[in-house]
Amino acid sequence: MDINLLIAMLLIFCGSFIQSATGFGLAVVAAPLLIHLSPEFIPGPIIIVGLFLGVINSLKYRANISLAGLKYAILGRIPGTVAGALLLFYINIAQLSLLLGIIVLMAVVISLLPVKLEPTPRRLLMAGFLSGFFGASSGIGGPPMALLLQHQQANLIRANMAVFFVAGGIMSLIVQIPIGFMTLHHLYISLPLLPAGYLGYRVAQHFIDRISQQIVRRMSLVLCTVSGSGALFSGIMSIWGT
Repeated sequence: MDINLLIAMLLIFCGSFIQSATGFGLAVVAAPLLIHLSPEFIPGPIIIVGLFLGVINSLKYRANISLAGLKYAILGRIPGTVAGALLLFYINIAQLSLLLGIIVLMAVVISLLPVKLEPTPRRLLMAGFLSGFFGASSGIGGPPMALLLQHQQANLIRANMAVFFVAGGIMSLIVQIPIGFMTLHHLYISLPLLPAGYLGYRVAQHFIDRISQQIVRRMSLVLCTVSGSGALFSGIMSIWGT
């Protein structure tokens, strides 16, 4: 098996573990490093894995799903997804790497701020738009919604983030198929990543009750800082060299 594929599967495993434990984190952890293995992994294949993981977690936490607030976020995601997909026509790989690094590091900084935002309809609309924009362009759509829901009950976060990822993933794929960023080739290279994602989900189930969410959160922030810094540095060096 190709070494790059093995590394990609390991990254997906780690990201899926974090996402299943905290509600989000798959793309934040994996995308900045996946883009260096192969730009083809971003955004299509990682969106497919996120959609797959979202369906599994939606079914597991279906009793905690609250569509009352999610409808505003999903509504806001529609124009954000279109805008994010259009951005792919105007940026190259170096610029996408730079964008990934900035998004991830911003998510880390925001997560550390002592700010508590209530998920009002207007804020959900805005978070949905930003999630769609970043999700369609880079595969990383979780941070805006995670920030808004971070002070909710743990299972509520996991359930609603999972449903949001399902809706958002479907939207992203719909707009990426006609513009050529989601093809049968992208689907083909996604297939080996799905078992790694499922394994990450299964392992997380054994640790959710044994490891505090605070520890998992710190682990994810460290991983995000490392991967985001790497993507940012790589993007800067690539642009600097051109």
